[in-house]
Amino acid sequence: MSGKRSFWQRAAAAPHMVWSVLFIIAPLIFVLYYSFTDSQGNFTLDNIKSIFNQKYVVIFVNSVTLAVIATLICLVIAYPLAYIFSRMRERWQKIAILLTMLPLWMNFLITTYSWMTLLEDTGVINSILKKIGLNPIHMINTPGAVVVGMVFCFLPYMILPIYSVMAGLDVQLIEAAADLGCNSFKILTKVIMPMSVSGVVSGITMVFVPSISTFFISQKLGGGTFQLIGDTIEGYFTGTAINYNVGASLSLILMILILISMAIMNRYTDTEDTKGRPML
Repeated sequence: MSGKRSFWQRAAAAPHMVWSVLFIIAPLIFVLYYSFTDSQGNFTLDNIKSIFNQKYVVIFVNSVTLAVIATLICLVIAYPLAYIFSRMRERWQKIAILLTMLPLWMNFLITTYSWMTLLEDTGVINSILKKIGLNPIHMINTPGAVVVGMVFCFLPYMILPIYSVMAGLDVQLIEAAADLGCNSFKILTKVIMPMSVSGVVSGITMVFVPSISTFFISQKLGGGTFQLIGDTIEGYFTGTAINYNVGASLSLILMILILISMAIMNRYTDTEDTKGRPML
């Protein structure tokens, strides 16, 4: 019986292994290969060295800055929303989560083009401002427009993990804190926040990673007035100046930065899981 069970377990895992090899391991091997070879396939470090110049440093800094801003805005919006959702009745919780997930079911292109229509100089928002007697505001093709697009597209990824943690909090702990004299602010900072750190870190990871690597949002809402790392990588693989080697090197550096960020946040989560318990 144990042999049959082992066989079926391996058989069930086989499709997942094939998927991982084809779409995770194989692409990583190609990235590493092109990063450390030239156009003739010879080993070289010139690709890595070439991206450590002012041009790419500025691009990396801009990408990280906008990604951090978008992530912080998502956190500020998502945390109270997640708490409100978790305190609703079960029926209303389901409706709230359904509405939160609804934008994820929409086509990403449609969502971005919709924001272009809203933010254009002759778009919906400026048309309303003109009708009420206010001067129009130039919003499209700016870093602010890119941040708005990131926040709208990735906000659900911040709300859902925080909500899932808060929904599982023991209400008796909150009641006990109130009975011991804690006001609403102390309950929030001493009970709810320490116990929801894991959800916050998961949400930050799920928003920061796609924000720093996005290229379609920055192209359409940024209008090509500035470049982010995603735009640069995409240009080297599909643009007019195709260079797989430099593009792969940029992808490798970006991947390393993301892995470092995730490792730092995961370590912080582990520390909070062991020490971040309610402090009444």
